[in-house]
Amino acid sequence: MKVLLLKDAKDDDSGQDPYIQELRLCGLEATLIPVLSFEFMSLPSLSEKLSHPEGFGGLIFTSPRAVEAVKLCLEKDNKTEVWEKSLKDRWNAKSVYVVGNATASLVNKIGLDAEGAGSGNAEKLAEYICSMVSLYSPGCPGTHSVDQAGKPLSELPLLFPCGTIKGDTLPKMLKDKGIPMESMHVYQTVPHPGIQGSLESYYEDQGIPASITFFSPSGLKYSLEYIQALSGGSFDQIKFVAIGPSTTRAMAAKGLPVSCTAESPTPQALAAGIREVLKPNKCC
Repeated sequence: MKVLLLKDAKDDDSGQDPYIQELRLCGLEATLIPVLSFEFMSLPSLSEKLSHPEGFGGLIFTSPRAVEAVKLCLEKDNKTEVWEKSLKDRWNAKSVYVVGNATASLVNKIGLDAEGAGSGNAEKLAEYICSMVSLYSPGCPGTHSVDQAGKPLSELPLLFPCGTIKGDTLPKMLKDKGIPMESMHVYQTVPHPGIQGSLESYYEDQGIPASITFFSPSGLKYSLEYIQALSGGSFDQIKFVAIGPSTTRAMAAKGLPVSCTAESPTPQALAAGIREVLKPNKCC
């Protein structure tokens, strides 16, 4: 049985996309179609902030693209050496919060120690950060309570490189708890130039998929019209799946029935969800 994943391919150590591998174990034939492209911005400003960890209480990453922006800064500004010698250790003296294992893996690759990866989405990460507030409070025990100058890290903002269409849940939750944060837009999301052609080729070669998974509100926005047109009268037969709660809300806002939301943004959780949704059809 065929399923369609609206995301770009990410190879793991085996050289294959982990979502494709996991779904194959269920007897499902998955195809990836990228629907988003990313354009980086404000990299000089980000580079300057990365050079001064003393001005921040830590870092927040909620997407792989934000980590890629940091990597680009280091490469473009020839800061790789100083990053390896001192900057990464100075940032590791603080907390580096992340959403999801994919983002955590990229954070680790640039030498930073990630925490909160298991939170799964921005809302749960915000809850995790709020639960750690005591570690940043003056007088409270904890390795991250003060910076090298003795200033409480709770008084320093968390640096949050993000996209231009980030949700407001995490910033609002931190603000409500009095946790300072400095957001900066380091990339913007645009439609992938090959969406229409790739979807048309898929439908021509593979037919109507049993299930389609959306990986972001933006991916939904840029692809839904094409999917509706190509699916025609079979549109209502497709089981639509969301990778997380923000995508679920976006789908509901479009009037799209959500058959399943993955419990976490991982190949295993998504495969389990799709398997359950297609169970009556004896897919696996």
